[in-house]
Amino acid sequence: MASIFTKIIRNEIPAYKVAESDKFLAFLDVSPLQKGHTLVIPKLEIDYIFDVEDDLLSEMIVFAKKVSKKIKGNFDCNRVGMAVIGLEVPHAHIHLIPINKMDDMNFANDKLKLSSGEMMEIQEKILRE
Repeated sequence: MASIFTKIIRNEIPAYKVAESDKFLAFLDVSPLQKGHTLVIPKLEIDYIFDVEDDLLSEMIVFAKKVSKKIKGNFDCNRVGMAVIGLEVPHAHIHLIPINKMDDMNFANDKLKLSSGEMMEIQEKILRE
């Protein structure tokens, strides 16, 4: 069965996409820790990040780096943190999160509840860069 991320890739369910290439997709996390929290995924459905072939994983990191620069350029943050947890969805993904302190990336924190209007504003900020 296709993961929710594969359904996003296939446009079967909507997402707030902020970057795309032939191999990767970046979109806003719908339960973000911070405004601008973005997920980067390969378009190939691969469950575990360390099962991604070396060349593709390298390209994925470079793609994530480009997306992180867009995030950093549009949000008041000291850095864009990167996390790979891999338990939430059985599809390899990287979290990019604008942060000012370590606790900003604590996945035990309450998630933000943003309206679709707020999500679209965040999406437009990242797309502008």
